[in-house]
Parts: sequence; C-alpha cells; structure tokens
Amino acid sequence: MLIDNYNKVRNIIDETCKRVGRDPNEVTLIAVSKTKPLSDIEELAKEGITEFGENYPQELAEKYNNISMPVHFHQIGHLQTNKVKYIIEKVNLIHSVDSMHLAQAIDKEAAKRGIIADVLTEVNYAGEESKFGVNPDDAESLIRDISSLHNIRVRGLMTIAPFVENAEENRAVFRGMKELLLDIKSKNIHNVFMDFLSMGMTNDYIVAVEEGATHVRVGTAIFGARDYSNK
Repeated sequence: MLIDNYNKVRNIIDETCKRVGRDPNEVTLIAVSKTKPLSDIEELAKEGITEFGENYPQELAEKYNNISMPVHFHQIGHLQTNKVKYIIEKVNLIHSVDSMHLAQAIDKEAAKRGIIADVLTEVNYAGEESKFGVNPDDAESLIRDISSLHNIRVRGLMTIAPFVENAEENRAVFRGMKELLLDIKSKNIHNVFMDFLSMGMTNDYIVAVEEGATHVRVGTAIFGARDYSNK
C-alpha cells in the first residue's frame, strides 16, 4: 500500500530529525505525484496525507478539479509564464521561481484574483546546465526585485541537487543552500520571509534533512517508478 511507503519515508525523516536535534514538525514531506493517477493521491488523502507535488501545470489543475477531498498542491517543476493562470489559485506554494519575468506573471495573475502567491526562489546551486534556477550569487538580487511586487511573497529557497548514487556528494550543496538562506534572511528584506528551504528527493532526502531542509520532495520511494511516455 502507498501509505506504508509514505509512512516509511516519514519515519526516516522523523528519526533523522531527532538524531540531529531538529523538531520533526519542521519538515514537510511532499509526496511527488507527477504522472501518477488521481486514485493514488486519493488513496493517500484518505489516510490524512495532504501535501502533494506536481510538475506539470495542466496535470495539477486537472487533479485539483477532480479530487474528492481537500489537499495542498505544490508546483515543483519549471513553470512557464503562460501556464501560471492554470494553477495560481490551486497551489499552496510555487517552488520554482527563477526569474523576474515569471515573478511578474505570478504577481499579475494573483492580483486579478485578489490573492497573495507564496513562492520559493529556485537556485541552481550546483551550476548544472540542464537545470533551471538562478545562480547563487544572483539569488539575493532577484529576491530584492521580487519583494517590490504586491501579490507575491518569497517564503524561501528551493534547489534540485545533482542526481548522485551517493547522497553524501550533495551535502555541500544542501549546506550551501542553508547558508544562503540564512544570509538572505539576515538582510531583513521587506516582504521576504526566508523560512522555507525545499531540497532533497528520494535519493538524498536524509542528507537534506540533516542540513536543514524544511520541505523534501519524495516521489519514487512513495509511488514507485514513473511512466513518462505520455509527457
């Protein structure tokens, strides 16, 4: 059952937090349900699981519109400006803001609906050419620009670390992200709340939690392998 997989991951997170002196309640486990059927989300939602991550805006919107019980969706994949309208009222948090252009589009759509959109600034900490995200050296400047917008609120940072066989190889990335978060937080920028740090996936979430992640995005360990044939 999916709930057994979920509980196994949750228990590992809780044990990791206790081992490093963190409160397990500080860490949100996002079940990454991209490409998985709505029935999988419903199976977990019936057990009280509420946090789900999606990559594709139209898939997220379709699931939101058809789910039979309230859950919280997170937009964790790259978001194009012309897709913002599909998800702006349907997500609790957008994890992948990496440009002022996208931030302005989110702000515009949020203003139309009279809401404040919570977002994370995506940082390409490892500098991988295949990944989206702002350079770490440019993160503060982008966040300062976004802070001037009225209907968007920066809640923290997100990164997608390199895929590695040995999670220890990503420790420096996660540690650097925590240091960057604390540095920007210390600047007390208006309209910026640096309290969320989204990092860590199935292969490295334990190390991410050890280094201060507040949100981990776990898919395969909960739902199994993915089928991308229709994407």
